[in-house]
Amino acid sequence: MRRRWRSWSRLRRVLVSVTLAVVVVVIAPLTTYAASLRLQYAGEPSAEARTRNHDALWLGHAWVDGRKTAADVTALAQRLQTTGIRDVYVHTGPLEHDGSLPLAKVSPKARWFVDAMHAAAPAVRVQAWLGDVVQPGKNPGMNLDDPAVRRQVVESAKAVLAQGFQGIHYDFEPVRSGSKGYLAVLDETRALKTTLSVAAAQIDPLWYLHAIPIDKWWSQEYFAKVASRVDQIAIMSYDTAMPLESLYGGYVAKQTKLALEVTPPNTVLLMGLPAYWESNPSHWGHAETVTAAVRGARLGLSNSTRQNFGLALYVDFAATEDNWTAYRDGWCAAP
Repeated sequence: MRRRWRSWSRLRRVLVSVTLAVVVVVIAPLTTYAASLRLQYAGEPSAEARTRNHDALWLGHAWVDGRKTAADVTALAQRLQTTGIRDVYVHTGPLEHDGSLPLAKVSPKARWFVDAMHAAAPAVRVQAWLGDVVQPGKNPGMNLDDPAVRRQVVESAKAVLAQGFQGIHYDFEPVRSGSKGYLAVLDETRALKTTLSVAAAQIDPLWYLHAIPIDKWWSQEYFAKVASRVDQIAIMSYDTAMPLESLYGGYVAKQTKLALEVTPPNTVLLMGLPAYWESNPSHWGHAETVTAAVRGARLGLSNSTRQNFGLALYVDFAATEDNWTAYRDGWCAAP
């Protein structure tokens, strides 16, 4: 009996030690991190943290494949009148893995849409949203380290510009922090002398997460390298796994501050708004709301006088009236 008791006593001490280790190594840091995000969401945003009329909207493929009508364009233009949106990124791809783009097949109504938008909303710039999944995170996927692939990407960008688009918006995912191929395709696209914008990964909030091979975060240093090569950089500040609205809003506030620190003055920085609903471990719909994202971005901007700043709604076909109201009331309304 005493032998069994001693054995259980030793096992209990081991279990207690393991439990304490888990608390110290995992739970305690997570609790501290959560508390820091909640503090980021505290207080009131500055009354000056409102739209600078550099906002943007991602548009789905229906605008260039024939499903939308002239009435739809008129309705879109009217909706944008009450906002600070000056750029729309219309999905014109996806690119093939070799960088090519069969225009006649994927975007037969692109010229019609661009012309219709220019007539209905001449102050709004229409950019072609091009992208693909990329290696090594996705295989099969596009290999941006291959010069031949990059040349074909640039040729595809040139082809959509010939359709009347006023800029190129790249959304390659998942781009690994430090990728030289991604920087190269940005440099090579600059030769087209058009507006260049990108959808960007989130900035590593803990200084080491970008080293984990899941390609979710960029280092702040790499973000700065990308931002210096483009006219607009839009952080995809959603799919954060945050379980509470306050934590998500604090996360957006922190992302905003990190990005403001390293984005060049002449580059427009945009924070993405989750105008869609999903409920899963990477995106809790009750937590990742437009309301929280707007407030978080305003809090992050509150101590900055930067004018080249905006919010970008993702995505038009999923956005509800409540999403639009949260954006307009929280960001566009006069203080």
